[in-house]
Amino acid sequence: MQFGGSGRESLILALRAMLGEESVLTEKEELAPFECDGLSVYRKLPLAVLLPSTVEEVQGILRLCSDHGVPVVARGAGTGLSGGALPISDGVLLSLSRFDRIIAIDPEQRIATVQPGVRNLAISEAAAPHGLYYAPDPSSQIACTIGGNVAENSGGVHCLKYGLTVHNLLALKVVTMEGELLEIGSAAPDSQGYDLLALVTGSEGLLGVIVEVTVKLLARPERAQVLLAAFDDVRHAAEAVGAVISAGIIPAGLEMMDNLAIRAAEDFAHAGYPVGAEAILLCELDGTNAEVSEHVMKVREVMQHAGATEVRTARDEKERSMFWKGRKSAFPAVGRISPDYYCMDGTIPRRNLPEVLERIASLSKKYGLRVANVFHAGDGNLHPLILFDANREGELERTEAFGREILSLCIEMGGTITGEHGVGVEKLDAMCLQFDSAELAQFHAIKSAFDQQGLLNPGKAVPTLHRCAEFGAMHVHGGKLPHAHLERF
Repeated sequence: MQFGGSGRESLILALRAMLGEESVLTEKEELAPFECDGLSVYRKLPLAVLLPSTVEEVQGILRLCSDHGVPVVARGAGTGLSGGALPISDGVLLSLSRFDRIIAIDPEQRIATVQPGVRNLAISEAAAPHGLYYAPDPSSQIACTIGGNVAENSGGVHCLKYGLTVHNLLALKVVTMEGELLEIGSAAPDSQGYDLLALVTGSEGLLGVIVEVTVKLLARPERAQVLLAAFDDVRHAAEAVGAVISAGIIPAGLEMMDNLAIRAAEDFAHAGYPVGAEAILLCELDGTNAEVSEHVMKVREVMQHAGATEVRTARDEKERSMFWKGRKSAFPAVGRISPDYYCMDGTIPRRNLPEVLERIASLSKKYGLRVANVFHAGDGNLHPLILFDANREGELERTEAFGREILSLCIEMGGTITGEHGVGVEKLDAMCLQFDSAELAQFHAIKSAFDQQGLLNPGKAVPTLHRCAEFGAMHVHGGKLPHAHLERF
């Protein structure tokens, strides 16, 4: 529904009557901070930004927008990297920033119940006095919110051993587009019927608005130790990843960075990285003191056999934290050495890491664009950062084409087009490569079952069949599609 004149005014008046003047933002300067998420190459201003404080207000907003046929985009902290929180120009953006309360920490059941605007790291901070923590730890965990983590099924450096968000969830409260409050899952180990909890997790705001989350908490391990292994050949580092897993060891985290990422992170975080190395692996082992000691010796041996030029063990907790600070600072660090960068996210089988790295290097030469590689190497989740300058004519388009080839390569290798960042608007065309029309039709059927009018986060995550047909024709004939965000769901 395109709003203008009296229709727009009546909607805004109704929203202000419901929420109060200060909770409905409509001025351009008020809307500007919400025009994009972390994928800043796409920008739009919404009709209005809404700041509800209660579940009842969220329900009221959705009922009102449903009655008027107005699209709604839910937003957490805006740290997403696929354009999932990109506003709709004729719709409202529903911010959940005021839903920032930790409702309960239950140390006996080892669960936490929180509102969606609670920061990821804040859960572990609240659980720490009980010797507990929340395992998924995206690099943006100091800022990203748990509601956004659920919407994107986020991971982090420790997802190799402890899983993604979906593996650490117990229950959700979700409001549908019609304003109905659903309770999905439970604090019990399992619940009857279809696994709606898994369905909603990673659904990118297309099925409902999350208003409460219950997560699992884990006991802090007796000991955690990090090894840093340096390599003078990227392929050797990639091969070492598989060698560690083949040795029967599942690290808590196993991360890889190439030379460009190493130098950027070291300049930014001063983590003590060897800046002359072509690649480094960070391998964290946790558990009892005895098993960590055994695994440290084994991993050191495996790394050296794989060609590591240096293997360093963090001397204490301070150095361990510094090693991880460097890795988690990689994205902002790269932002200091390039006017813009495009963060890709795809997943491949571990065995294909060496070949994929070599082919990304070839693509870098083909497009004339530098790439800083930062990987969740242990589970094959790639984050190539393509460096570019949007002010140079044609460079953004060349970057997008480069990114599409990386995603196509992931599919070719038997992987997927996303590991934890979601599809958003960025990867709509890549969805056409990974799924056929019958599969996409089923995705649309699920969307319709939850949101018959298609008003929740339209234009995201699942492309229309018409779009895929158009993309296929243009792809074959070498044509060019408009930016993904220009099409509605």
